[in-house]
Amino acid sequence: MNRRSSSYGRHQNSDNPINTTRTGSGGGASDSFRRRSDVPPRKRYNDKDEADNNGGDIADVSFIVGTCSSMCPERERATRERLRDLAVLERLNGNPTKSSIDLAVKKFCRTLLGADVQASDVRPLLVLEETLRYLLSLLDSREHPFEVVHDFIFDRTRSIRQDLSIQNLANERVIHLYEEIVKFHVISRQRLQSCSGTSISSMHHLNMEQLAKTLTSLYNIYDANRKPDYIYENEAEFRSLYVLLHLNPSSAVMGEPLSLWFRKLTSALIKSKEMCFVRNLLRSYRIGNYNNFLRTTASEATFLQYCISEPHIKEMRSFALQCINNVCYKLQPYPLLRLSQSLMMKESDVESLCHECGLETCTDSDGFTVLPAKQLTFRSPEEGCKGYDLLGIERIIKR
Repeated sequence: MNRRSSSYGRHQNSDNPINTTRTGSGGGASDSFRRRSDVPPRKRYNDKDEADNNGGDIADVSFIVGTCSSMCPERERATRERLRDLAVLERLNGNPTKSSIDLAVKKFCRTLLGADVQASDVRPLLVLEETLRYLLSLLDSREHPFEVVHDFIFDRTRSIRQDLSIQNLANERVIHLYEEIVKFHVISRQRLQSCSGTSISSMHHLNMEQLAKTLTSLYNIYDANRKPDYIYENEAEFRSLYVLLHLNPSSAVMGEPLSLWFRKLTSALIKSKEMCFVRNLLRSYRIGNYNNFLRTTASEATFLQYCISEPHIKEMRSFALQCINNVCYKLQPYPLLRLSQSLMMKESDVESLCHECGLETCTDSDGFTVLPAKQLTFRSPEEGCKGYDLLGIERIIKR
């Protein structure tokens, strides 16, 4: 029986342990906090993918059952308090040397030896679920800039994926955790675009990298638990996000080529409305059919699909302006009202976009604003320019 993907509506690989250097965002000095276990390692269900994702060898970590009952192991919290290695959101009353069981969250450890892992340092599934709920509740925080909150959640969700991997957990509850982490990366990607600062570009790149890795791990779990002719509730939508990340072949997103990736999908997934939507979008993007790209996105995209497509919407609008400027008859200016209908924008926004692209507008004898054709000053908008609403997308998002 098939269960089709449902949209998440409105707003809204684990990283393999290998050595013992504790890194990640959301803290000050890094520590060399170690974990111990003498149990020999066993085969993981996704060893190869975890190693590929982290650029290292397979960790010498056994599958154990975590017994840590708090968001952060007690001895890690004590060590980080001593080393003043507490993120701003973990400090009790702003004290950099004091935290609490309700604030401290286990950091991601980039490298971890199997001999360093103890069950008391690994959180079981129920605690990981509670930890993720707490982390996601911080997204609406007004006490700190979004980039600070993102940095903290970014690191701590990697730690959640690490604990899942160490315990080899892969069931429907784990699938839900991965899906929520993917949603965090997708929504953060959109919100980071409105932030400013020299570190934002690097943060955006890391967010994209982790989004691709988390999606790959999620797909591995889908496949590891696959039943004949079965689609998980949100699987088709989350599979479609991979395609949207690869709309532009030069985007340098991690992962295998789409031609190979599509071959691994079941017939039911290929025929799902979510996959039909992104394949249509992919064709429109590749051939430059901006009209179909914009209208299809406005009428069919889910909120997550729209968040990933948004940079390409700006790109397709710029391409449309270039085409219209180049091919229109020189003596017949192009009405901005008509252009706004093609680009699915407000007429005032179209005029602003024209100016960003180096094109001048004027008023004709009837008082209508028009775009004179054959201007030689066209240029692509600078990165970081304002994004404009897509008319029709109000069905899934309120700005």
